[in-house]
Amino acid sequence: MPTAAPDVIEQTDTQDRADLAVPWNVVVHNDPITLMSYVTLVFRRVFQFTKEKATKHMLEVHHRGRSVVWSGGRERAEFYVQQLHSHQLLSTLERAE
Repeated sequence: MPTAAPDVIEQTDTQDRADLAVPWNVVVHNDPITLMSYVTLVFRRVFQFTKEKATKHMLEVHHRGRSVVWSGGRERAEFYVQQLHSHQLLSTLERAE
């Protein structure tokens, strides 16, 4: 005798969708080893910053210990963190507040 298939309840997790919509920050942290000129160069290469903007963020990292260099979608933010890591810069991803 065939048994009835159990009812399938499809759930959608709206929290996951909401998490994707939240902006994410790419944060670069200070380290005592990396030259400031190199940090500026990396910012110009990865983000296509002008020299002035790259210098501003580099000085913020140097004086404040960190700088939010980019904010936006999570996938792009993860890509930027990966790019910064490939250039040996200490960087993290955090939710924008």
